[in-house]
Amino acid sequence: MKPRIYVETTVISYLTSRPSRDLITAAHQQITQEWWATRRSNFQLFVSQAVIRESAAGDPEAAERRTKTLRDLPLLELNEDVTGVAEELLSQVPLPQKAALDALHIAVAVVHGMDYLMTWNCTHLANASLRGRIDAVCLSKGYEPPVICTPEELMED
Repeated sequence: MKPRIYVETTVISYLTSRPSRDLITAAHQQITQEWWATRRSNFQLFVSQAVIRESAAGDPEAAERRTKTLRDLPLLELNEDVTGVAEELLSQVPLPQKAALDALHIAVAVVHGMDYLMTWNCTHLANASLRGRIDAVCLSKGYEPPVICTPEELMED
């Protein structure tokens, strides 16, 4: 069975956006596009309604590119278990209230047993200084935490 990845919105944004003039962002975009072209077939990819909503916002042309990319990806349910874990993450990690959607992404991946949560959000998600606290909350709620990583971390030579 292929490993399961919850694909967070930043990955879809980097995949489908116009090339950035910022060197770091441009590198992330290139890595994401390379991963999508060469590695995604080795995994089962999933999103949630939260990713769909975020991807549909903003510039209409960009939103269309993002939502088109998401069309064939299976949706993971947003349910009471997900909201409970998200609330616990907000209070115990603690994540700031402005990171409520980030907590929801973690909770979706956790509750649905994803192996990975793939993101370019290194402030609240792929952040080594928060990792231990995120894992502790997941384990305290009876869930195995996923590996939170960037597409670059799932590349192979």
